[in-house]
Amino acid sequence: MTAQTDSRDRRPRRTARRRVVDTRRRDELLRQAEAIILTEGFTAVTMDELAQRLGCSKATLYSLASTKEQLVLAVTRAFFRDATAEIEQAVQAEPDPRQRIRVYLTGVGTAMRRHSHAFYDDMVGYEPTAQIYRTNSAAAARRVHELIEEGVQAGVFRALNGHFAAHVVAVTIDAVQSGVLLERTGLTAGDAFSELGDLLLDGLSSGQGTFESPSTAARPPRDQVPSAPR
Repeated sequence: MTAQTDSRDRRPRRTARRRVVDTRRRDELLRQAEAIILTEGFTAVTMDELAQRLGCSKATLYSLASTKEQLVLAVTRAFFRDATAEIEQAVQAEPDPRQRIRVYLTGVGTAMRRHSHAFYDDMVGYEPTAQIYRTNSAAAARRVHELIEEGVQAGVFRALNGHFAAHVVAVTIDAVQSGVLLERTGLTAGDAFSELGDLLLDGLSSGQGTFESPSTAARPPRDQVPSAPR
């Protein structure tokens, strides 16, 4: 007896392979859109222009995000997410607690070279992306604080106000990103973070002699009375 074929079986089915290909295409388009936005900023770039430059239809572009604003937010979040993952991978691979701060700051400098001043200006000038930036800047300050505390616990850093040092780093990151610090010093972003790493590690390191503040160093011993001026 011949089995009857259900007519529903004749419908084309969406296979897993088809879905994977579509996902890869969308991911590639998102990476290409990210490269354009990080290089040129997003204020002057339209969805029509992006679609033309990416070689896709506007419908395909809108499958990445329903609006230009949503695309910009997706690109900004992806930038910080990927940068954080890369930096943390490098930090975790460094066994020396003292050098982890240098690795972290070097990673921040490397990530910053991926975007332009135009993107930075657009990012801080648009409140939704500015909020993402503030959130990640605060997270960077907390991470530096954690690395400092780890170094103190390991005995390679002297105890000090790690919260203050972390915020000094956060302020410096912002000054480098805005271009103000680079213009005034003539340094590149990478050089600036290398210098910051040196300053921070020299200030934090233990075993380099007893730290003595200028005000303390200038004081005479308690049993010694300064001679009266002649």
